[in-house]
Amino acid sequence: HLVESGGGSVQAGGSLRLSCVASGGTGSDYSMGWFREIEGNARKGVAAIDSDGRTTYADFLTGRFSISKDNSNTLTLQMNDLKPEDIGMYYCAADRIALGPLVRAGGRTYPALLEYWGQGSQVTVYS
Repeated sequence: HLVESGGGSVQAGGSLRLSCVASGGTGSDYSMGWFREIEGNARKGVAAIDSDGRTTYADFLTGRFSISKDNSNTLTLQMNDLKPEDIGMYYCAADRIALGPLVRAGGRTYPALLEYWGQGSQVTVYS
């Protein structure tokens, strides 16, 4: 129900864009967000946009990423000034619960916690 595209390999300081198309049951009452795999099966919130339009970003981003969602339920993460520490597998997620608090808390999120996940997009940054 969530299909991701984008990602890839870029030199440090460059930009990438991740996209996630939602279909089949993820309506306007869903919050959507991006999570990065940290270890094992655990993921950490990067950015989220809740059903009320409120956006939340992880503190470590320092304004480098921007999340948006259009009327066709396509979620986008614009990643600028990429750094080696941004390397990882990024997953799009959607759920009826607000995802902003998960991002703000900075804790671990496991796949079973949220209703829908994308297939993952690899981001590699080289210096």
